[in-house]
Amino acid sequence: MIKYLLQKEFLQIRRNSFMPKIIFIFPIMVMCVMPWVMNQEVKNIRVDVVDIDHTSHSQQLVHQIEASNYFIFNGQKATYQEAMKDIETSKADIILEIRDGKYLIAANAVNGTKGSIGSAYLSQIVSGNLSPLTSHLSPLVLYNKLQSYKVFMIPALMGILMMMLCGFLPALNIVGEKEKGTIEQINVTPVSKWSFILAKLIPYWIIGLVVLTLCLVLSWLVYGITCQGPLWLVYLLAILLALFFSSFGLIVSNYSDTMQQAMFVMWFFVVCLMLLSGLFTPVRSMPDWAYLTTYINPMHYFADAIRTVFVRGGGLQAIAHQVLALFCIAFAMAVWAVQSYKKNS
Repeated sequence: MIKYLLQKEFLQIRRNSFMPKIIFIFPIMVMCVMPWVMNQEVKNIRVDVVDIDHTSHSQQLVHQIEASNYFIFNGQKATYQEAMKDIETSKADIILEIRDGKYLIAANAVNGTKGSIGSAYLSQIVSGNLSPLTSHLSPLVLYNKLQSYKVFMIPALMGILMMMLCGFLPALNIVGEKEKGTIEQINVTPVSKWSFILAKLIPYWIIGLVVLTLCLVLSWLVYGITCQGPLWLVYLLAILLALFFSSFGLIVSNYSDTMQQAMFVMWFFVVCLMLLSGLFTPVRSMPDWAYLTTYINPMHYFADAIRTVFVRGGGLQAIAHQVLALFCIAFAMAVWAVQSYKKNS
């Protein structure tokens, strides 16, 4: 019985002119464009320098700022008040004042990230210029030696793609059948709930694994970035995440009567899970009450585990905790998906 249900699902996907395009074009666009634009490196910081001392030491510091790839030297100003006018008119981001051998860094923190990181960059240059001991310091980078933000973001983008494709598509599939009335034909057949749910989930698991493979290939071809750990662990994590989101999508669709309802509910939960998972920012920076949500957030476990495998080259022992947590959450969601489906025979 399930064989024919799977044939029906694949035929529906193939006959939909839009679905096959979005399944392949969406991952290609995300993997080829997003790693370039989703970058938290701060560059092109405009700096005004107010050099009251006019010593050789202060001029050497100014030349170092000019030579930096992170700063745009905006020129020297005669007074601090003149430099502040540039800040107020958004012509400058940071002011460096040198007076009596002391250094004042004033940053425009309207954009908090740019202000704080830019100030930290400039502080490093000033500190290095002050202390000759810093030239003997050599940091040791253990993983991601080039400190490329793309290496950090590509595993996160894989999780986002799995979440979108394996979560939204099953939800919209069942709600679409409700709106068309075709699901009533299934309800009056002897098809069991487990068979029906599996027939809805398996096609999207396969699609998710195909998309993951496409992402790994694009990561290698476009960026030269490959997985440092066992590939089978990446696929295991993807399967567990796909099981969770596809089950969650079915749960939403079982409680929704229209596609609009399903879309809004899915979007609400997906955005919350994504922003609270640590995909983009460290979870330890969150307030305590928000950090507690990571214990039930599957995206958090996935992000930790896939970066451990993909970037650090960790094995199963290193991610055993995350795998177990993902399995438990995904299995609970799968059971809920089956129980929430109301079959009226």
